[in-house]
Amino acid sequence: MEPPRGFLASLWSFIRFLPFFIGLLLLGIIKGVIFCPLICLIILIGNSAIILGLWPAHCVWTYYCIARAKQLGPVLKIVLCICISVILILWPLVGIIGSILGGAVYGFLAPLVATFEAVGEGKTQEFLHCIIDGTSSSVQRSLNVVRDFTDVCFHSYFSVMDDLRLQEPPNGKPYEIRLLYIPGALLAGLLGIIVDIPVVTVVAIYKSPYMLFKGWHRLFHDLIGREGPFLETICVPFAGLAILLWPLAVTGAILGSILSSVFLGAYAAVVAHEESSIWFGLCYIISSLSIYDEYSNDILDMPEGSCFPKLQYRKKRPPSQTSSRTTSFSRPNSFRNPPSRLPSFKNSIIELKSLELLDGLFVECKKHGLVLVAEGLIRPEDIEDSKSSTGGSRVLTIGLPAYCILQALLRSANANVEGILLNDNETQITSTNRPKESFFDWFFNPLLILKDQIKAKNLTEAEVNYLCKLVLLSCQPDRLQNLNLPPPETEQKLAELDAFARRLQGITKSISRYPTFRRHFVSLVRCLSHELAVKNSDGQSTNASRSTTRSRSGLAQILSQNSFGIRTNHQGADTE
Repeated sequence: MEPPRGFLASLWSFIRFLPFFIGLLLLGIIKGVIFCPLICLIILIGNSAIILGLWPAHCVWTYYCIARAKQLGPVLKIVLCICISVILILWPLVGIIGSILGGAVYGFLAPLVATFEAVGEGKTQEFLHCIIDGTSSSVQRSLNVVRDFTDVCFHSYFSVMDDLRLQEPPNGKPYEIRLLYIPGALLAGLLGIIVDIPVVTVVAIYKSPYMLFKGWHRLFHDLIGREGPFLETICVPFAGLAILLWPLAVTGAILGSILSSVFLGAYAAVVAHEESSIWFGLCYIISSLSIYDEYSNDILDMPEGSCFPKLQYRKKRPPSQTSSRTTSFSRPNSFRNPPSRLPSFKNSIIELKSLELLDGLFVECKKHGLVLVAEGLIRPEDIEDSKSSTGGSRVLTIGLPAYCILQALLRSANANVEGILLNDNETQITSTNRPKESFFDWFFNPLLILKDQIKAKNLTEAEVNYLCKLVLLSCQPDRLQNLNLPPPETEQKLAELDAFARRLQGITKSISRYPTFRRHFVSLVRCLSHELAVKNSDGQSTNASRSTTRSRSGLAQILSQNSFGIRTNHQGADTE
């Protein structure tokens, strides 16, 4: 659809849009008011029950894992136990309050957003979907929120704590703190919190009107002129919704800045201890204000630099560090020259979502899992062990997802693409369209490095086959040996493949702690279990039919022999 040209055409398009938008908004608000209490109650009761039910176990297990951690020194263990006590005491209160606020916001916004999505491009029966969308689906998603929260508190938490308890210290030397510098570090951290919270709050509030009006200016400009991301009809209702909700985004940015100032100031204790100097901790407190000011300027596209001085708070200055007056530490060159607006939404770069990528991963797990079940590489005991509450077999929990990720890396290396090629052989994850969540970089960047390393090794087909089986079955070396795979030619190549497998399994283990991972994994195990049951039933029916055929042939032979004997006897009797 071509956007209107000229001021009068744009104004008339905006006037015609208003009744349509107001109607959708009122309908969405009505559904949000109706379903908000129910959704909030579901999330509150479910999350509160999990928090209070697991709180004693979390307390005991946290202290136990810290006490048994091999990579922590004795003094550090004592300090961590003291500090973690505050978090454990506040956790039920913070968790319950967060569930109330999150449930209320989600319960109101989910039906509202679903109402606008019902009139998107390609939708049929729009009037019916405007009424029913966001009702039962929002309630179902609230149940999924409780389930995912349960998986995080039960599976992800214990997985992280087990790593803390069992991992060996790096270089054989555990982490330790020096008692002499603890008072100075605590003083620096306390001063950092006292200074950063009010100053960062004032700076955030001072810049909030600029953020509010600049955002409104951009949204109104895109809406009236039908430019940028609002060129297509599908996005027009969301433009009006974004205009109304933009003050909430600004308020959330202020609250996020206040919360981050606590950690930003407390990091002065870490600097003072690492540098063995309270002076460097005090220098960091002043520099942290400059860091926040520069970062907020980059986000709001304001002039670079800061009114706060940026002091040196490390004994060794990084080689790439330059003055804050000349360049900004967080704004890359591409930000200074923003890209021109795209001519159409359809031709724009597809931005991927982390949840969509996780769904795609489990689609691949299902496809490859069915093949591996048919080949016998995934056994019935693997599936049965995966149903246990203790984590189950690592062949399914870690090996199979790592195997699927390895297939994507091999596919990307063979196609010689910049990013990671998905299973459609067309879409690839790059630094441009990757999910915007910062934690996604924890997985994406190491996978890119691993892909380049695999590509540089020019693995043969036999080595690729060995690496795939190693990734899948490295937790069960006896089963790997029973496959009788030809090993790599040299010990160096064997060590490289083993390192690839360990790193990939480590990355996959981190991905397995993602909140929605466990829910998808249970569905995958159920599918593989059904496939295995069908396979066994087909095999049993085939064996039964074969045994029945053999029995029938044997019985026919016996009957023929008996009938022949009877006839012989009769002949003998007649003869006599």
